Amino acid sequence: MKVILAGSAGFCYGVRRAVELAERTAWSGGCWMLGDLIHNAHVVEGLRRLGVRKAGGLEEPRPGDTVLIRSHGELREVLEALERRGVILADATCPNVARIRQLAAEAEAEGRRFLLIGEPDHPEVLGIASWCRDPLVFAGPEALQSWLDAAPENRETPLTAAAQTTCIRELFETSWKIIKKECTNAKIFDTICSATRKRQMEAASIAAKVDVMVVVGDRKSANTKHLAEICRQSCSRVLQIEDGDELSPGMFLGCWTAGLTAGASTPAGIIKEVYTTMSEEIKAAENKEESFEELLNQSFKTLNNGEKVTGIVTAITPTEVQVDVGAKQAAYIKLSELSDDPTAKPEDIVKVGDEIETYIVRVNDVEGYAELSKKRLDAVKVWEDIETAVEGKTVMEGVVTEENKGGIVVSVKGVRVFVPASQSGQPRGADLSAMVKQKVQLRITEVNRARRRVVGSIRSVSDEARRAAQEAVWSSIEAGKRYTGTVKSMTSYGVFVDIGGVDGMVHISELSWSRIKTPSEICKVGDTLEVYVISFDAEKRKISLGVKDHNVDPWQEFMNKYAVGDTASVRVVKLMTFGAFAEVVPGVDGLIHISQIADRRIDKPEDVLSEGQIVDAKITAIDEEKKKISLSIRALLAAPAADAFASEDEPAETEE
Repeated sequence: MKVILAGSAGFCYGVRRAVELAERTAWSGGCWMLGDLIHNAHVVEGLRRLGVRKAGGLEEPRPGDTVLIRSHGELREVLEALERRGVILADATCPNVARIRQLAAEAEAEGRRFLLIGEPDHPEVLGIASWCRDPLVFAGPEALQSWLDAAPENRETPLTAAAQTTCIRELFETSWKIIKKECTNAKIFDTICSATRKRQMEAASIAAKVDVMVVVGDRKSANTKHLAEICRQSCSRVLQIEDGDELSPGMFLGCWTAGLTAGASTPAGIIKEVYTTMSEEIKAAENKEESFEELLNQSFKTLNNGEKVTGIVTAITPTEVQVDVGAKQAAYIKLSELSDDPTAKPEDIVKVGDEIETYIVRVNDVEGYAELSKKRLDAVKVWEDIETAVEGKTVMEGVVTEENKGGIVVSVKGVRVFVPASQSGQPRGADLSAMVKQKVQLRITEVNRARRRVVGSIRSVSDEARRAAQEAVWSSIEAGKRYTGTVKSMTSYGVFVDIGGVDGMVHISELSWSRIKTPSEICKVGDTLEVYVISFDAEKRKISLGVKDHNVDPWQEFMNKYAVGDTASVRVVKLMTFGAFAEVVPGVDGLIHISQIADRRIDKPEDVLSEGQIVDAKITAIDEEKKKISLSIRALLAAPAADAFASEDEPAETEE
């Protein structure tokens, strides 16, 4: 016969933390506890002998006394009452429980109803439920489904759902599926303790391989009870006991393989006692024994300075992040070793229950702790990534942090990368300080890890992107194709527009149907223009673009709108010696002869009119064949005296 010992058996982080806090507090002068600190009578009795007294009520501890808050947490009203009495609180609440408690409080603040899957009468559940009004607590999916079916509006209720830390995973996952399927506004948080999850999975795995499964733990312990329930699904003979005295040889008759696990509140001493009792049968069957200490030590990782190690975040405090790395030593990360960013908050980087890969800075076997660093491991990984990026010519992303002599500095995952001005992607002589705080893409061109020198090029990435964009344009360009472009530069005769890495020219005559003197009347550098291709020469890489729509006939628009005798509001666009040309509609001009500008003789049109001026004029004649229009301002003025100065034969002048 052999025994398979679960490597995760015994105290979890939260229980160990609570017991150690109780022992330290007891040694420093004694304290009180409200109810059992953890669900294990042996441990509670040991604490009593150290001077941890059990209070009969809230009134028993006096102001100034220390009161231990058990690992399951406490009712909110109890904590507030104790604080009002002036007692000192030593909070041993498990960080995982505290997290669920916070979720309950946040749900209420957001106007949501908090829903918890767990044992309704368990101290942990009662404590969590007290942090919000009108919580919903269900033992499992059946009770949850009954509540949903009770009233249609329940499915519309905004919910924040979580689970008791020791909840059986199958119960929570089934409940989770029901909520996702039937509720229209629900947030779901998987709050089953990672240590509990690992313990349950390991117990199920062992139970499937053995003839007898022994589960050790206090009968009031929820996680021990759940372990036994899980084991019974895979093994027909499951023994739930509190200590080795409950075992007898007859329990193992016909058994070839036995399994042993323990709840999170079971101390190593009791596990050892049970294992020793079971070993008696092993000795008789195989004349061979492997000590509990050897098995236990084999289940622990060996930590060495400078190695990488993966663990689970168990708690976040103002000064450190505590990590379970599956070793004898308690492991932690100082906040200074968590991130390079001094303004970063620990809770924004990691959460309780997260798996985290770290670097071992120092192991202290004497005091039983290990210092870890996420920052240093991240730095090592970044340097490895950067060295690999040189060989693979990988494009990396960073933020420009400063301008210095000869170029700029880009931070790539915390590593300073120097980019010479010639590789910045900016024109010669450009103000590089304008790039500070911008996100950029670059290639690493040189790395000297020993000197911590890294050189990069933004230009190589931007040039490649530009070439790719240009090829995409030239491969698909065709006359009439429309683009949304950006005005890059302007001249007196037109503007150059970027249509995706390629510049095209819009002549001033193609910018607008209206007569304009300069392109600046229509647009400016940086403006977005909707353009279309008039023509292109792929060999010479030239593109002619247009803005005005040639599908619109300005003359037809004029003819549809006006007739001889109508009055139009026109804009003076050009002054000549014989009169003024005025725009009637965009793209159609009419002539106001000098004799029709005023009701008196004038020497030149600019004596009365100026370019850009808006005036009312009467349409006196329309030549449809030649598309010419005659206008008159004089015809709208008060009837003048006999026109002694009007020419009898006015010449039909046109603009040269």
